[in-house]
Amino acid sequence: MKLLLAFLTFCTLAATQPAATSYQLLPAALTWTGYAEVGTYAPSGTVQLRRGSFLYDGRTLRQARLEVDMRTIAQEQAQLAEHLRGEDFFDVAKYPMAVFELQQLSQGQARGQLTLRGVTRPVQFPLTLERRPDGRLRLRGTATLDRTQFGINHNSSSFFQNLGSYAIRNEFHLTFDVLAEAAK
Repeated sequence: MKLLLAFLTFCTLAATQPAATSYQLLPAALTWTGYAEVGTYAPSGTVQLRRGSFLYDGRTLRQARLEVDMRTIAQEQAQLAEHLRGEDFFDVAKYPMAVFELQQLSQGQARGQLTLRGVTRPVQFPLTLERRPDGRLRLRGTATLDRTQFGINHNSSSFFQNLGSYAIRNEFHLTFDVLAEAAK
């Protein structure tokens, strides 16, 4: 009898859970910012979100997968943008896409796996999700990433000595403010 009661309780609870809706991220530019190790130099630019999708049931965001087209790295100094796309940094000819797969969103912290330059590492960053009056969802946040964790060691003082003003900080920021709409 207890087993039957437990089964009926489970079925009732399962039936009251809202169904998850599939969402697609709209095309968007993400903003990156890098930093010199010395001084205030902090170049920034954009990179394009190629595609992204996730499930959302009104409370929980899950099964998120985002693809960033690394070939679209842009910066006002064309020479710097080209260097970032090259082998010293993101080697976009060999690794054209970066992929983030969400494992958990809890208390405003997204945790997942980021594959960048062929290397997959766990990452964590703050993420806010807001439902808009038009039914779209807005996702915002800034991820602080350590490029050396993905094999990008160019001018890192962690790997090279006496770089002086040529040293580049290991961490860079990737800021996003993107919209998603229910898949049709």
